[in-house]
Amino acid sequence: MSFVLVCIIFTEYKSINSNTMKIKHLILAMTALFSFFGCTAANNGTAVNNGKKVLVAYFSATGNTKAAAEKIAKATQGNLYAITPAEAYTSADLNWNDPDSRSSKEMNDPAIRPALAGNMTDVRNCDVVFLGYPIWWGIAPRIINSFIESGDFNGKRIFLFATSGGSGIDQSIDELRKAYPALDFAGGKLLNRASQSSVNSWVSGILND
Repeated sequence: MSFVLVCIIFTEYKSINSNTMKIKHLILAMTALFSFFGCTAANNGTAVNNGKKVLVAYFSATGNTKAAAEKIAKATQGNLYAITPAEAYTSADLNWNDPDSRSSKEMNDPAIRPALAGNMTDVRNCDVVFLGYPIWWGIAPRIINSFIESGDFNGKRIFLFATSGGSGIDQSIDELRKAYPALDFAGGKLLNRASQSSVNSWVSGILND
């Protein structure tokens, strides 16, 4: 389509003899070209963040939640932050069939708070936080508690997102609301294999509210 419009511009420019008409037709053709690209960007580009400062924080053990987080960051033009454990999880650690695996022990003890690697991101200037994680044992991994308890999220609107092999997100939202009643967990969405356009639609409704 863009090739056709460029050809139109070139044809118009060659076929008009008057300098005035050349300029007039060239401007009209260029306007059509820019309008086309403007519409393409509006349809396929990022969602408007409406002036809100956005943080997209996520923990991803296998890469699925990371992919969802990157789409949210693209849609919101927000700051992307990976919640990283001080000790990386191995395949054996993630074996939920093994009651002695690291993840099994963590999820069976609500008091466990896995240590975080690196410096905690500054959340003070954020208006909206998108917080993502894989669903473990029906709820958020304990490292999400570590993250929440390491920053000041009072006054922030927090939207949860998750990926899962079969469980929904509702139980994890309920558990976090019970654990941190003072925080504003405003909603959440399961983003298994979500397209960029569906993510754009979701975050647009949030940021333009």
